[in-house]
Amino acid sequence: MAKGILGRKVGTTQIFQEDGTAVPVTVLEVGPCHVLQVRTVERDGYEAVQLGFLDKPRRLCSKSERGHVASIGSKRSSKSSSAGVAAPAKANCEPKRFIRELRGPSEGQVGEQVTATVLEGVKAVDVTGISRGRGFSGVMKRHNFKGQRATHGVKKCHRHAGGTSMNTYPGRTFKGKKMAGRYGGTTTTSRNLEVVKIDAENNLLLVYGAVPGPRGGYVVVRETNKVG
Repeated sequence: MAKGILGRKVGTTQIFQEDGTAVPVTVLEVGPCHVLQVRTVERDGYEAVQLGFLDKPRRLCSKSERGHVASIGSKRSSKSSSAGVAAPAKANCEPKRFIRELRGPSEGQVGEQVTATVLEGVKAVDVTGISRGRGFSGVMKRHNFKGQRATHGVKKCHRHAGGTSMNTYPGRTFKGKKMAGRYGGTTTTSRNLEVVKIDAENNLLLVYGAVPGPRGGYVVVRETNKVG
């Protein structure tokens, strides 16, 4: 099966190795996840496995969300079955709060449960999450500009960006110019994080270093493909 799992960030702490060295780690709650769908080249044009993490109350779910994980006997499904169209397999589980696909070949079956043991033997992982949003920020906070002088000649604009214009040619500002704007709240991946410990009994994964997002933020954990 694809070496990956879904989870959420618990927080940061430190553990001590046998030689007394303190290691800063991020604690992730990973799984258990249900396999909701298995993509194939013949049917979907690519290979992937779709995982769902954390049950969502049925009263908060739409009909499509409930029908995604279990058969609810809709009119469309009745017409399809009467026409001889085979319905795709359902996981027959509760609707999920966090659903993502992991690309690549997979031997998993729909309805199968994936736990932290899937990462056993993995030395390093890539963790993808939504970075902490910081709102609309200036250039000093967003791009680490040093600001303007705090001496004579600068009047009440010490933290401003300064000039951003061009000359007569090209007479415009190029895209990607470092300016004030929305900072954070984007999909971010921390790559090649060392796996320090796997606690399969409590569904916990400890990785060396920082992981994007706030406490409680959802993350996707994959075996890293980075060499070296």
